Amino acid sequence: MLLTQWLLVAIFASTLIGLVCWPNKPERVFASTTLVCLAASFVSSEEILINAVNPGLVTLLLLVLCSFAYERTSILRRLSALMLHGKARSASVRTLVFTALSSAIISNTAVVATLISVVKKNTVINPGRLLLPLSFAAILGGTLTLIGTSTNLIVNSLWLEQGQVSLGFFDFTLVGGAALVTCLIIILLRQNTLAKTENQRLAVDQYLLEAEVKAQSKLVGKSIEENGLRNLDALFLAELVRDGRLISPVTPDEIIHANDRLIFTGDISKVLILQQFDGLVLFAEQDGLLRDNLTEVLIKPDSAIVGETLKSAGFRARFDAAVVAVRREGASLSGKLGDIKIQAGDFLVLAVGSDFCARTNLSKNFYILSGHTPDNMLSGWRDGLAIFGFIIAIAISMLSSISLLSSLLFYLALLMFSGCLSVNEIKRRFPIEIWLIVLGALTLAQAFENSGVAAIFAGEIEHALAGQSAILALVVIFFITLLLTEVITNSAAAALAFPVAYNIAIGLGVSPLPLVMAVVFGASGSFISPYGYQTNIMVFNAGNYKIADFIKFGWPVTVAYSVVVLTMIPWVFPF
Repeated sequence: MLLTQWLLVAIFASTLIGLVCWPNKPERVFASTTLVCLAASFVSSEEILINAVNPGLVTLLLLVLCSFAYERTSILRRLSALMLHGKARSASVRTLVFTALSSAIISNTAVVATLISVVKKNTVINPGRLLLPLSFAAILGGTLTLIGTSTNLIVNSLWLEQGQVSLGFFDFTLVGGAALVTCLIIILLRQNTLAKTENQRLAVDQYLLEAEVKAQSKLVGKSIEENGLRNLDALFLAELVRDGRLISPVTPDEIIHANDRLIFTGDISKVLILQQFDGLVLFAEQDGLLRDNLTEVLIKPDSAIVGETLKSAGFRARFDAAVVAVRREGASLSGKLGDIKIQAGDFLVLAVGSDFCARTNLSKNFYILSGHTPDNMLSGWRDGLAIFGFIIAIAISMLSSISLLSSLLFYLALLMFSGCLSVNEIKRRFPIEIWLIVLGALTLAQAFENSGVAAIFAGEIEHALAGQSAILALVVIFFITLLLTEVITNSAAAALAFPVAYNIAIGLGVSPLPLVMAVVFGASGSFISPYGYQTNIMVFNAGNYKIADFIKFGWPVTVAYSVVVLTMIPWVFPF
């Protein structure tokens, strides 16, 4: 190969290394790849612009934008109330089947986010035995249709770029359905091997609260025992922060000083008990926001405040809310509330101001679990319009010659005209990360084609696999993608594996569709790591799981999924 071609191979390798080193920032890695390919003249600016408006990519972006309105409808909340009743086994079946079918047409992240709170509060099935299966069911459901997961749409974008006809809405259903049924049976049979978690009433004990002792407080100069802080109802004094020094455990004879910060753990519903103590002011009360009606939120993975402390994030000004308490599943928090660095999956209890519900940045940063509901939740006729409009748009694309892209364009226009979705929300939540990932993948594939590396690669593969069955290539591509999705992310894995799979098929002189489908299903096979898929991260925190729980529970699902997929693909999509 020429020196320039080796350079492109190095760019590809660097992209993979970058995704492994920075798994939470794939959009930056792919954006860098795009710029390097342009600087090295592997692609032209015109080709990048064409890739940026690839029909498959635009369809993916439209679907994401339309889902913003659908997430705010009542459909998921209404249906979830019908699932968890009766016997545990039948309730599990209903919940997992509902989750899978919902994830076939709605963002599986939105489905899981809606159900987490319902599952944790139910009295039929222990949450520890349902949350992890819930995530797996959502992942499996996403493999049923073209719009079930972003992975399918990303691959379709790359497929269209090769001059192929768009994949059909139900092209994935036979393989995905067989995998779903088989894996759900295994999940249900092994559900009881998951450890039980403490019920919701006890789980709240992990909340961390902070109260400051004012200088004029009558508590000053007396011991913890004398002040009656030792045996509070459902609250426990765990730590004391004095002049930047942490005192833990706090003994009964510890004397309270002015400006001490008392760190409690316990039932958040009992927080107002602390107001009975003279000069003891809660963290949120200092902002004048403490109220009887508190709001519990879950921090989203892409929240702007992840990695920030409450102070550095400007939380009060940004959201018109003050944090009353913090909880982090699977970890114990310590120290001053304002100095804790926020992580994705953290639970916060907020005392909210009058402007909280009108803030436009709530849905970008939080999943609101209880308490106040943002003003932009849909109700009345707008609720029905968003629900049935989406169903009709999908049905039209399936039953007529009108493309999914066109149907979604009309649906999005209807949402904006009716006030179900605002221009500001579109600007604020535009999926720039997905757009950059797919654009980077399309550009990299274009660079392989333009430089001649694709032809060389195809020839080498044909020579190396001379006399070998194409089934071997199918198996190799599937497991490479499966490994990548556990190490990086499902979207990035699909974007990287597609050009490899496509060129292997060309080199073997067979239909590329089976190998492309191996990429599709391999990228959606994240069952042994909490980090390969967003829904896994969400239940990992909410269910207080360990990585070992994912491995022990997930490996039989992974084996069954792999066997079914590798058996079905050659049958449904012959070479």
